[in-house]
This record gives sequence, C-alpha cells and structure tokens, in this order.
Amino acid sequence: MSTTVSDPAVDPGTSPRDKLTRGTLIAAAAAVAVAQFGLSIPAVLNGLFQLDLNTSSTQLTWISDAFLVPVAIFELTFGVVGDRFGRKRLLAAGAALMTIGCLVAFFTPTSGSTNARVAQLWTGQALAGLGAAAIFPTSVAMLAAGTHTAKARAQAISVWAAALTAAGFMSPVISGLLARAHHPGGADASWRWGFLALAVLAAISVAITLVGATNSSAPRGRALDIPGQVTVAVALFALLFAVIQGADDGWTSATVIGGFVIAAVFLVAFVAIERRVDKPLIQLDLFSNRIFVASAIVTVIAMFAYLGTAYSTSIRLSAIQGYSPLKTSIGFVCLNIMGVVLFPVSARMIERHNPGWTLAGGALAIGIGDLVLAAIPATHLSIAAIAVPLLVVGIGFKLAVTSITVVAVNSVPTDKAGMASGATSMLRDFGLTLGPAIVGAVALSRAANEISSKIAASSSLQHAVAAFNAAPAHVPAAQKPMVQAAVGAVNSGPLGANGAPATVPGPHGHPIPFNPLKDVAFHALSNAFQVGYLLCGIAAVVAALIAGIFLAGQHHGDHFTETG
Repeated sequence: MSTTVSDPAVDPGTSPRDKLTRGTLIAAAAAVAVAQFGLSIPAVLNGLFQLDLNTSSTQLTWISDAFLVPVAIFELTFGVVGDRFGRKRLLAAGAALMTIGCLVAFFTPTSGSTNARVAQLWTGQALAGLGAAAIFPTSVAMLAAGTHTAKARAQAISVWAAALTAAGFMSPVISGLLARAHHPGGADASWRWGFLALAVLAAISVAITLVGATNSSAPRGRALDIPGQVTVAVALFALLFAVIQGADDGWTSATVIGGFVIAAVFLVAFVAIERRVDKPLIQLDLFSNRIFVASAIVTVIAMFAYLGTAYSTSIRLSAIQGYSPLKTSIGFVCLNIMGVVLFPVSARMIERHNPGWTLAGGALAIGIGDLVLAAIPATHLSIAAIAVPLLVVGIGFKLAVTSITVVAVNSVPTDKAGMASGATSMLRDFGLTLGPAIVGAVALSRAANEISSKIAASSSLQHAVAAFNAAPAHVPAAQKPMVQAAVGAVNSGPLGANGAPATVPGPHGHPIPFNPLKDVAFHALSNAFQVGYLLCGIAAVVAALIAGIFLAGQHHGDHFTETG
C-alpha cells in the first residue's frame, strides 16, 4: 500500500482548531498495521492452504484475491462514508470487520468437502478485506484532519507509514512462526493460528480507536455515488473472475467469456453514470489529462508487477519447493526489508528530485529483479539463489509506491488533488489485485498444458497415471480415504500433482512408487512460474519506459498546500 496521502487542502472539514491527538495517531497507526498484516498474511501460507484444503490452482489464487478485491473496489466509497458520517466509527468498524473475518477463517473446518471449507476461508478473507478497505483511507483522513502544517502532517504520515511498513515486514515472519505451533487438525492445519492472532490484534485496534481516537468528518461537498459504486464493483469483480477462472475453465468457456462481457458492459455503464451525476466517484475529466493518464497506467502496471512477483515467490517457495512457512518468510523478508531500510531515503528523493524519475527508477528496479528471477529455475533449492533479485524488487517497489501518488497529484490543479489521489489509490490496489490473478492464470495454465503434453507423449506415463487413479480400489479399507484424497489432489491441477509425494513407505519401510506426476509437475510449475516472473519483469520495464518518457520530463511543483 502507498505511504502517500491525498492533499488535505481540499478537505472542507479540516479546521485549524482540530489538533491531532496522540490517541488518534496511535489508533490510525494500529489500524493500518492490522490492515497491512491481513493483506500480507497469505504470502507464506499458500503451501499449507493447498495441502490442508486440497485446493485447485484457481481456488488457491482466490484465497489471496478474496481479500484484495474488496480493497480495490470499495476503498473510494469508504473514503466518502468516513467524510460524511464520521471517521472514528468507520475506523473501528473496519477493524471489527477484520476481527470477524479472521475468526471465520480461523474456524474453517479441518474436515469435510474441499469446496465448503475453501468457501468459508474465502468468506473470512472477503470480510477482512472489506474491513481493510475502510481502514486504509479512513486512517489517513483522520491524520490529515488534525494536521495543518507541512511539518506536522509529514510527521504524522511518517508514523502511519512506519506502522504499515513494519506490519508488511513482520506479517510473514509472525505467520511462519505461528504455523509451527501444534493444531488439533494436523500439521497442515496450523495456518489457522495466523488468522487467530490477527483477529486478536484487530480487536485491540477496535478498543484503541474507541477509547483514544478523536472523531472527524468533512461532509460538505461529499455524496455517495451508489450507482457508480455498484457498476464499477461489478465490472472489476467480473474482470478478475474471468481472468482467474480462465486457468481452470479454459479461456473460451462460456463462464470466462461471460465474465469479460459483463465487465465490459458494466464498465461502459459506469462511465455513462459518472458523466451524469453531480458528485461522481471519479471525475472522468481527470483522464483528459495526458500526464495523469500516464501515471495511472504506470501505477496499474507497476503494482501488478510487484504483487505478481510476491505471488510467484509465495508459490515457488511454499507450494512448489515445499518450504515451511517460516522458511518461506525469509524470501518475504528479502522482498520487504528494503522498505524499512529506505524509509527515510525515499521521501528525501521525492523532495529533491523529479518524482517521475523516482517512479521510473523504481519500476525499472522491479523489472531488473524479475528478469533475473525468471532465469533461476525452482531446481535451485536455496533461498540464497533468489535473495538478491528479491532485494532489488523490494527497492523498486519502495521507490515506486512512494512516488506514485505524488506524480498523480502534481499532474492536476490543486482543487482536483484529492480526487486524483483517491483515483490513484483505487488504480494502485486494482493493479495489486491483478498480480495474483494474471500471473496465477498464465502460469498455472501453462503448467497444466505442459503436464498434459508430457502425459500424451509417454505411454508409460499414461499407464502409470491410470494405475494411480485406480489405486483406491486396490488398497485396504483403512488406507482408502487417504489414497482417494491423494488421487483427487493430483487430478485437481499442477499444484495438487506436485503436492502428493512421489513415493510412500512400503513394507519394512522401503519406499514404493506412488504419485507418477510428482517430478513432471515440479518441473512444469518451475518453468511456468519462471514465465510468471518474466511477465512481471516485462510489465515493470514497460512501466519504467512510460514513466521515463511521459512523466520524468514534466515539472512537478509542490503538491502540498498548507491549511490554517
């Protein structure tokens, strides 16, 4: 998430008499830390999700995007809700929703049908994501409402950003540590402890907000654009649904084509509505500004590249190479630690240099890191093999995300700065949501096709697969459920085929062949996610070129206007 803020100079609710209290600052920082923790939590747990729930590839992708989609869709609307009806209550409500969502996820049954269990986890993630969508804009607006000089606002936002950065850095490590704890449902069920911990932290955030925060609002000139919100929500969800389902259902299936058609129809409807309403969700004339359009395109592409990288790394380390959540977290420490190291540097770069160049440089660093990652197959089992390029991607993300909103806000007149920042936030989060969706769809489709081709080209492999599929009918009754589950997992897709062991203990402890597709699936997934890294790398380089050509040469003035 970005560590920048829309220009509060256009907030008519801000008054010099409203001073930022310590309680409000603590409440905002605690809430955004909880929201960022929730956004990051699946990173090291995807391997356990797949093993415990026997998910298909698409179901696994939706676990991450079930949280991200509500953030992308509802962030702008929650900003208006807080302005109109009070930010303190909305901040507390967002944390409360995260508490409920995490508890729903924690209580996902340890037995039963895969579809029912995955649906409960999706529900919990969606509720938590809805809470985060309320927290991100509201926490910033509360700080802006109580600060009236550049120095005061910078200090408050720096605390907010530090809390967000620290949570993104610590979430994978904490989740990895908690996954080592015993769970009655078995070793693979231990992912649930991370959600319980987050539920507790979110509940504490609710209490801090209710006890310590000061309420603020800015109702004048703000209105809920319900038709606009509904149409853009349907359009974005249908688009993401079609992209993700393409990996399972096929790109020519009626479901996927229907999703793209619905997305197009509702996007057209959204544009038509926004042209007619008095107070639109997004002022479409922003997109008549060439510089803003360029910054919007760079935002979406660069954020897609970053979270696509994070998703590829998560799948590589946890689901392909089978690392424990704690060991997987090392990769995410590499990806996130530069956000901590560069925290005092990135703001100075924006102040002293053209932010367009900073954005271009950040996108280029992401691209370079990804192109190196694309050349390293999963057969290189050591995390050290990918540590340096992950650090480079982390540097690029920090530089890019710090400069994105500054570039967008500086591209428009002051009276449109708040709208430009809000639109950029939505585009940024939409780009983040596209990362797992597109990379997962492309990589997993490619892996499935490679596995199918290998089976078709080998009669011996065909016979081995047929014998494996028939195995449940030839094992003792006590072993039948386990073997049936393994057969179902292998046939669920590439990740399931890689998750079942190639051999199992036989008589006297000697290993006997079990899953004939283990090695084929491993190499297919390795190749496929190298393509995923390559896709992210190319996208990031394109974003850097666009930023360098259209943004870096533009004059960027002071984007902050003091109030009071």
